[in-house]
Amino acid sequence: MKQHAWWLVLLAAALIMGAAQLFGLTVTSVAAGVIALGACAGVAYGVHLHRPDRPVAWRLLAAAAGCAGLGLLSSAGPERLNVVGVLHPATFFLAFAGLALLPRRDASGGRSGGISETGIIVCTGALLAWVMLYDPYVHDRNAATSLETLVYPFADVLLLGMALRLFAVQERLSRPHLLVLAGVLVFVVADVRLFLVTVTGSGFGPGPSLTAWGLAYALIAAAGLHPAMGAARPATRARAGSLKLMVVHLVLVLTGPAATAYALIRDYQEEELDAVDIGVPVTFTALIAVLLVIRMTLTARLAGRQASAMRHMALHDALTGLPNRRLLTSEVPATGALVLLDLDGFKDVNDRLGHALGDELLVAVAGRLRPLLLPGELLARTGGDEFALVVPCDDADEVMARVGDVLAALRVPFDVRGHSLHVTGSAGILLLTPDAGTAELLSDAGLALYAAKAAGKDRAVMFDPRLRQEQIDRVRMVERLRAGLANDEFTVHYQPIVDLRDGRIAAVEALARWIPPGSDPIGPDCFIPAAEDSGLIIELGERVLRRACADAAAWHRGHGVALTVNVSPRQLADPAFAAKARRAVADSGLPARALTLEITEGVLVNAGTQADQALSHLATLRGDGIRVAIDDFGTGYSSLAYLRDLPIDTLKIDKSFMPADPADLRQKALVRAVVDLARSLDLTTVAEGVETPHHADLLRELGCDRGQGYLFARPAPAARVTALLAADQAAAATLAG
Repeated sequence: MKQHAWWLVLLAAALIMGAAQLFGLTVTSVAAGVIALGACAGVAYGVHLHRPDRPVAWRLLAAAAGCAGLGLLSSAGPERLNVVGVLHPATFFLAFAGLALLPRRDASGGRSGGISETGIIVCTGALLAWVMLYDPYVHDRNAATSLETLVYPFADVLLLGMALRLFAVQERLSRPHLLVLAGVLVFVVADVRLFLVTVTGSGFGPGPSLTAWGLAYALIAAAGLHPAMGAARPATRARAGSLKLMVVHLVLVLTGPAATAYALIRDYQEEELDAVDIGVPVTFTALIAVLLVIRMTLTARLAGRQASAMRHMALHDALTGLPNRRLLTSEVPATGALVLLDLDGFKDVNDRLGHALGDELLVAVAGRLRPLLLPGELLARTGGDEFALVVPCDDADEVMARVGDVLAALRVPFDVRGHSLHVTGSAGILLLTPDAGTAELLSDAGLALYAAKAAGKDRAVMFDPRLRQEQIDRVRMVERLRAGLANDEFTVHYQPIVDLRDGRIAAVEALARWIPPGSDPIGPDCFIPAAEDSGLIIELGERVLRRACADAAAWHRGHGVALTVNVSPRQLADPAFAAKARRAVADSGLPARALTLEITEGVLVNAGTQADQALSHLATLRGDGIRVAIDDFGTGYSSLAYLRDLPIDTLKIDKSFMPADPADLRQKALVRAVVDLARSLDLTTVAEGVETPHHADLLRELGCDRGQGYLFARPAPAARVTALLAADQAAAATLAG
């Protein structure tokens, strides 16, 4: 019902005013007054119901309708209660204010532009009222007029001008705006008709005007009750260069001279031309011209400010206010140094605490670095969490020291919204040369930054031409790697893991091997990092896992041998990893308890915010019976914390702990500490890098469970492993016999 109330109001008003015609002027006046009061209530209710974005304007229109309604009712009552002389002016004033505020603020000239444009409309309306109404019907006829007769037609024309202003400053008029415009137009036509009837003494009296007033206020009520009143209205589009605004201004420019010329020609032909006939229209025309000049000047100034603001926005970062990459590339000098600075750990902050807090951290970083700038230096934000610093110095030692000061400033924790955030910075430094292009400069500085990240972060690295060649090699390696996966050039070799108590093969570790046809094998130390960086490790790791499970299923059935497979942090970050591992085990027939997944200590660090997902994968797979081992134990970060947090079954002691000299008691003590720690936690221990009998004897002495290394066997293809297992079984049978 609420959706259709607006047109029901129009229908009811039309019926009421039509019926009132049958009962004379008094009833018609009362009916129009009741409808006007209803419009006041309807608009007020519409403001409460729809909550438009310009509520004050609508309340002023409601107040205008209320004043008009009370005035009409008082005019129909006893003479002593007639307060039309007070309420009618109030109606015009309130309606004028409401119409002035109804459109959104004019974007083409600000407040001053809106005032000047309102002045133009006022003067144009007054000029038209003089030319069309007062001059021919009052001044030329020397007609006796009351103050009401003299003022109200001017006010009507001004109301119409303010209503038409909606058309000028709104890109598209909404239904409520159109209803208001229609209501004002009907009201003005009714008033002008009444004026002509009054000054000429002809016509059918005020009855039709009263009826039109009632319909006008019904249109205002319908506007207030229309559902579109609360919809988001289009933004004001009265901008410099707007076609619509240009047409409106052109009409205003031509209206004054045209109306003045028409009035002068008419009075001259009627031989009634006097000083007033010339002075009044010329004065209004001059005022309109002056106001138009002011309006266009304000528009031009605003256009200049907007252009300046747009240039600033195009060359500066919106978040921090620092110069952006575009400005940086235009300001890089021929000599000096370019430093690219990247925040270590920013992604973790962004993902854990939200992008809004991450943005505040970037602002805080900019705020800390900006005061550190020395004369001639330029600080820019090039995107994300990357900043650039241009230093007007080409001495490598001085630049390195300067960057060291910047990195030291970043090590101090940032207090952002109650969080103490610890971030560091990695920096790539490039000494500038006059013959280098901007793109090449940024690329080379980026390579130095990449090297700083790879070297452990929180440090600065000076660009070296060798970095460019290394980058080319990395790109080529990734291309070859992708082609190798497509051509199925990868295979799996296996290295036995021996039970140190009886010397039998207890498990095998699956190792990826790349053997391109017609070329030498490519070592894992070359292609594994490239696979990690490019994300191809996910596809490669899945292939290795499926192949290894298929090969190990037969070994487990025949010899009880288990399988271990390395899993990278990138694989654990894959949401589908657990499902892939389960399918590999199920398709191969290998029991879940016979599979061990090896992860590195840094899996939580490298996985970043996806550490929870990694732990969830491991917990799910352990629930199936799959075991988890920490590879290279003791070489990563916070090892004891990982023993607490990770769901693990086995510790693999890194080969770097194996003593090269039997007399090395420090290495022996370290191995003992790891074995004792694992035993206390009920974990299996596997020592890597067992290459000499002394290593094996030492591990047996210390109570290590298993060993892996060249002493027992090198990695070999599946067929070779099958032969080793058969030999191992035969040897065991001989010993048993």
